[in-house]
Amino acid sequence: MSDHPIIETNRLILRKVTLDDAKDMFSYLSDSEVVNHMGLEPYQTVEDVHGEIEWYQSILEAKTGIRWGITLKSSDTIIGSCGFLNRTQKHFRTEVGFELNREYWGKGIAQEALQAVVIHGFQHMELERIEALIEPDNFPSQKLVENIGFVKEGLLRHYEFTCGKFDDLLIYSLLKEDEIRTLIKL
Repeated sequence: MSDHPIIETNRLILRKVTLDDAKDMFSYLSDSEVVNHMGLEPYQTVEDVHGEIEWYQSILEAKTGIRWGITLKSSDTIIGSCGFLNRTQKHFRTEVGFELNREYWGKGIAQEALQAVVIHGFQHMELERIEALIEPDNFPSQKLVENIGFVKEGLLRHYEFTCGKFDDLLIYSLLKEDEIRTLIKL
């Protein structure tokens, strides 16, 4: 994971995010509806986004994750991100996270990006298990991960403390062996 591969799908190019992308990212990270289930307050300035981009670089360097910026093939504008965090190489597992500019919701873009990232993780990163932690009232994200084969395992009570409150999170997982069945189904 020392380099940052580019992932291409039918409609998307998933690439490394740079500080030049901060303005594009601000357009959705400042949207309270987008960040509502991310444990973040809406970003107030473009400069605030620099910290997010620096976090992407830090998890890549520490080999604990990788985050791709989502772009349409017709434009190099970042419209969201998707990737892995909290990777535990010793146990061959990681978490996946994603967000998308509200302007692009309901078009299958998040599913296309998530599926590509999951496939990359199983095929190129030696992952056995990918987890998704989702707030119980975030029904669109639950449906998204279920559509590509993730299985709901249970509720993690007061799992995170964000924005001044404790959050319960549902835990979903997809195993490498499940991924093969998912590919056949899709």
